[in-house]
Amino acid sequence: MQAGARAMAAHRARALTAIAGREPYFGQGVALYVQDVSVSFDGFKALNALTLTIAVGELRCIIGPNGAGKTTMMDCITGKTRPDSGRLFFGSNIDLLRLTEPEIAQIGVGRKFQKPTVYEQLSVFENLELALKADRGVRAALFHRLSDAQRGRIDEVLALIHLQHEAQRTAGLLSHGQKQWLEIGMLLMQDPKLLLLDEPVAGMTDEETERTAELFLSLEGRHSLVVVEHDMKFVEQLTQGRKRVTVLHEGGVLAEGLLSEVQANEKVVEVYLGR
Repeated sequence: MQAGARAMAAHRARALTAIAGREPYFGQGVALYVQDVSVSFDGFKALNALTLTIAVGELRCIIGPNGAGKTTMMDCITGKTRPDSGRLFFGSNIDLLRLTEPEIAQIGVGRKFQKPTVYEQLSVFENLELALKADRGVRAALFHRLSDAQRGRIDEVLALIHLQHEAQRTAGLLSHGQKQWLEIGMLLMQDPKLLLLDEPVAGMTDEETERTAELFLSLEGRHSLVVVEHDMKFVEQLTQGRKRVTVLHEGGVLAEGLLSEVQANEKVVEVYLGR
């Protein structure tokens, strides 16, 4: 059993090494292509020929009722779920359907789930340190001396996520919103090119929600962001009346456009906003 585990670990290491030098090509201005993607679970069509594109550096909000396919869409992008049909490309050259979950993360696709997952017994700084050196074990990472550049990167992210004054605080003592920021910071330590964020302000206070909007807006342009959210006030803060919003319903795109446009769409009002 141990020999098998070692063989699997070696295979995974070789796979990650093999793609480490591959870079997505963004010359056509598109970070993510989702084309005619369909997924069925026991006869239920979670995604139904879903097609959308995310531009390089874009911040796109995805809204829609429960069961619209938002989570399944992110599962497909990150390799957790394999679609029955369709195409998924990161940039114009990397076929995501040929990669595993770890490989997709390795090439620059980061995902944040609704519930924050941090090392609660470690400090905020140590959490970011571990994320920076994710290829090491926990113990090895914490006992490995940081370079000046690495320490500078951690300090930069601490300031970005509003936790520079909490660096030595135990992560388990943070508020819910601060834990959310810390997990986003851990993703940023890996310098992802595409960030998928699932209901990132759920359970936050109004002040924390506003700060999170400021954080995401500061990331726009440097990263491509896909934000799945139900909080329409937060969506309004992010879109600022000028960014596109995509509305999903029954596994496909129901409407797309400025927030004011989709809010005035009779179909959107009927199936989502009017409820």
